[in-house]
Amino acid sequence: MMADPEYEVRRHVVQGEHSISDQPGVMLTTILGSCVAACIRDPKAGVGGMNHFLLPGEGREGGGDIRFGVYAMEVLINALLRAGARRERLEAKLFGGGRLVRGLSDIGEANASFARDFLEKEGIAFLGGSLGGDCARRVQFWPVSGVARQSLLQREQEHVFIKEAGSPAPKQHAGELELF
Repeated sequence: MMADPEYEVRRHVVQGEHSISDQPGVMLTTILGSCVAACIRDPKAGVGGMNHFLLPGEGREGGGDIRFGVYAMEVLINALLRAGARRERLEAKLFGGGRLVRGLSDIGEANASFARDFLEKEGIAFLGGSLGGDCARRVQFWPVSGVARQSLLQREQEHVFIKEAGSPAPKQHAGELELF
């Protein structure tokens, strides 16, 4: 396991939000269940960002609703382009899309499928990530370097998911996966 990348500022991204940065000391973080977060960056421009959406597609009104994937993806991509990114250089990692409650529709899978399809249709390189499963997860993303780390939250830790706490994550080794 690699050492923690250095960071000076932690920004927590909650449902319906996005955040971008071109500062090496910034780490973006979120906590996901069935929601999906896209971590997208332009490695040459040195800018990246994260969104967090609740539902796939664009909604009944045809877009503009922060809960839906189309709006969340478009807002993040447009913010990156305004900050100097180029569409043809964008690369993405996707996280979330879990199924935390059995017996209900699998909104997590619908979110994950939407996100993968969106990247393909937009021609954005999909580098991987972690989608599906039955656990909530904490995701940390350093937008300049592109390093992403996920920690799975065990059932007894899911109160953190419900709270979406912004406090620093404890050091965890079980269920931790670092993607680079």
